[in-house]
Amino acid sequence: MTRRMPKALYERELRALQAQLVDMQAWVEKTGARVVVIFEGRDAAGKGSAIKRVSEYLNPRVTRIVALPTPSERDKTRWYFQRYVPHLPAAGEIVLMDRSWYNRAGVERVMGYCTNEEYQRFLRQAPIFERMLVEDGIILLKYWFSVSDVVQEERFRSRLEDPMRRWKLSPNDVMSITKWEDYSRAKDTMFVHTDIAEAPWYEVESDDKRASRINMISHLLSKVPWEPVEWEPIVIPRRPPAGGYERPPRAWTNSVPDVAAELVRRDAGGGSDAGGGADG
Repeated sequence: MTRRMPKALYERELRALQAQLVDMQAWVEKTGARVVVIFEGRDAAGKGSAIKRVSEYLNPRVTRIVALPTPSERDKTRWYFQRYVPHLPAAGEIVLMDRSWYNRAGVERVMGYCTNEEYQRFLRQAPIFERMLVEDGIILLKYWFSVSDVVQEERFRSRLEDPMRRWKLSPNDVMSITKWEDYSRAKDTMFVHTDIAEAPWYEVESDDKRASRINMISHLLSKVPWEPVEWEPIVIPRRPPAGGYERPPRAWTNSVPDVAAELVRRDAGGGSDAGGGADG
């Protein structure tokens, strides 16, 4: 079994990469580039946590996360790609897609949510659609997060026992255990038809989530032709002298209860160190 990436090393490298992501975003905004990053893969393979680390310090007005819900009845009557088109980036924007049009080649195919005719049409049209995006100037990157069956089941059980993450576990997710080989075949077929020169697939091994995030972000930074841009200097002005303003009495407004102060008092009364540690 591969040794897990040490936490201290991971955090140091992640911080450096996230700083570069901020610079890359500045380049995208300044040049008017358009970037789409697709995150696909096995359930519990770490797509969501990778997206979180990519977007953590980015401007949400520039970098958007798109995670579409189950198609509505109206959606089902439209051209399949139509519901994704409005979410494509305009100039100076980055879109991170937490799953994408590849739902049709994965869960919809395996779970029988689409007809065979719809599935075959998707396999024909997806490369055409993506070539159109790239030809129009969009930078399109597609990542497939792979996880072993053993690690996937471990993560499912961990989510089941964690009330903070249980929402991540759906009936469809756990079905991927019994349909492991069906999903494998669907992924292989998808790659055969959609791993095109204009928009190739890149696999991310993610049994070690720390390593997978470092690898994926490093690769993303290498595939976008960004370069450092000069930041516009900002000067913080001197605060002018007070002009006689008086704040209205606090009793006139509604304030949230100071729960934090009460917690500090209780903690101090218990004899523990209330001031230790860095502000998180």
